Amino acid sequence: MVSTLISSISGTLRGVGADWVDVAVGGVTFRISMPDTSVNSIGRVGEPLRLHTSLQVREDSLILYGFLTEDERQTFDTLLNISGIGPRLALAMLARFSPQSLVQTVEEGDTKTLSAVPGIGRRTASRIVLELKGKLDLDFADGRGSAPDSELVDALTALGYGDNEAREALSRTASDGQSEEDRIRAALEYLAGE
Repeated sequence: MVSTLISSISGTLRGVGADWVDVAVGGVTFRISMPDTSVNSIGRVGEPLRLHTSLQVREDSLILYGFLTEDERQTFDTLLNISGIGPRLALAMLARFSPQSLVQTVEEGDTKTLSAVPGIGRRTASRIVLELKGKLDLDFADGRGSAPDSELVDALTALGYGDNEAREALSRTASDGQSEEDRIRAALEYLAGE
């Protein structure tokens, strides 16, 4: 289960491993799993650091995953909605593809390139294309996402809705001439009706 309890962490880099970093925040050090390509460009121990995060809640564990950009975090959460894709495989995909190149690969239906990721066979690659084609609703994918809409998405996520869920609700509500309060109200009505 994805939790929006911790959406980002700002602190001091305390340690680095092959696929994790330790970030100290107010006397507590968090171990955060990351794509190994991101770990390589993270900076030096002792420097300040901010990561966008996704908290994965399992029956027996809480694992925090960190990303350098919000687009990476959003892509990670989207990948987890695909049957057979868990956090480790989603991290492996983000180590191989940027969010933008993943959108392009999926839209082109390029299962051969997706199969190059360790752990993804042809069948899983086909399922990824089938489930994600036309559905990767990321701001960078088509230039959408104005600043006011971002504020509205933030307001809905603060109420406990997922990022994609909030964007979907806002896209289904009319924006012409409505105040932000009216758009939030309409989005909440849409979400309540689902």
